[in-house]
Amino acid sequence: MKVLITGANGFVGKNLQLHLAERKDVDVVCFTREHDAAQLPVLLEGVDFVFHLAGINRPEDPQEFATGNAGLTSLLCAAIRASGRHLPVVYTSSIQAAHDNPYGVSKRVAEDALFELQRASGIPVHVFRLPNVFGKWCKPNYNSAVATFCHNIARDLPIQVNDPAAPLTLVYVDDVIERFIQLMDGADSTVDADGFEMLAPRYSTTVGELAQQIQAFRDSRATLLTPRVGTGLMRALYSTYVSYLPTERFAYQVPRHGDARGVFVEMLKTPDCGQFSFFSAHPGITRGGHYHHSKTEKFLVIKGLARFKFRHMGTGETFELVTSGEQSEIVETVPGWTHDITNIGTDELVVMLWANEIFDRAKPDTYASPL
Repeated sequence: MKVLITGANGFVGKNLQLHLAERKDVDVVCFTREHDAAQLPVLLEGVDFVFHLAGINRPEDPQEFATGNAGLTSLLCAAIRASGRHLPVVYTSSIQAAHDNPYGVSKRVAEDALFELQRASGIPVHVFRLPNVFGKWCKPNYNSAVATFCHNIARDLPIQVNDPAAPLTLVYVDDVIERFIQLMDGADSTVDADGFEMLAPRYSTTVGELAQQIQAFRDSRATLLTPRVGTGLMRALYSTYVSYLPTERFAYQVPRHGDARGVFVEMLKTPDCGQFSFFSAHPGITRGGHYHHSKTEKFLVIKGLARFKFRHMGTGETFELVTSGEQSEIVETVPGWTHDITNIGTDELVVMLWANEIFDRAKPDTYASPL
């Protein structure tokens, strides 16, 4: 398949190009600001699908709305007609097309031109009235609060929030691209009552909540408390925030506690799934020698040879096992059993540790009982 992307060097266009570059069955032709609209007929030669992403949203002259949105779209439609080919089109319009400002009017006229092409020729046209799209490579300090907040907060620069309660509807660029590619691959169109393509998920938040969340991402490097970033809006926002980190902030240090036994380093903490850390022990050193009532832990020896010893606090029953970094074996501590770990090898012992709760000095649930 050969596809044409107009606006290929824009935010959505760059992301689309990267996704399509991962495919061995797609060739991409790009139309950018460096091209003239008169080149469209040539660029369309051999094309099977069109992603029309080009547009103007912040011109120096308001007249550019008409030429860059409505005008360019009309020329594209004319070039498709002249090609005599059945070329489906995906078009990125805007929710502003429902309003009567100059930008909105120009996008609405562009929509009408594409719908007329569909009516006249039967060519599939997929018009997306997109809300605020966010994700990697969106230009900061331009027209995206997410991009601006991520860029500035990642650099400890100030941000401006005029109305914290102002609502925001967001869609993530990867979700947008996924739907675009599904349509390119022949998926059925899903439109609303007005004929516009539906896109999910859409996220609702406020400007104030957005700013607070991105600031929490930054602060997590100091607190080690990682927000819930595995699903939904939080996953997408965190991925976006990290994409704005300058290279000198790709890495950061965490506290390291060392004594005669070895070192102990906390990596990260979670709101409700415990914390991760690692420790080392010199040859012959024993660590632990305590029990818990409710706290549970998982140990993974990643280097060295270790002996775990256990004793039941009620019955006195004992148990021990030996494991090493060669085994990839998880050892669990069990409530009510005191336990310790000894480096019985000749090299440094390094052990990863997960605890099901964040350590609370006021209520540690850790009671000394050497074995």
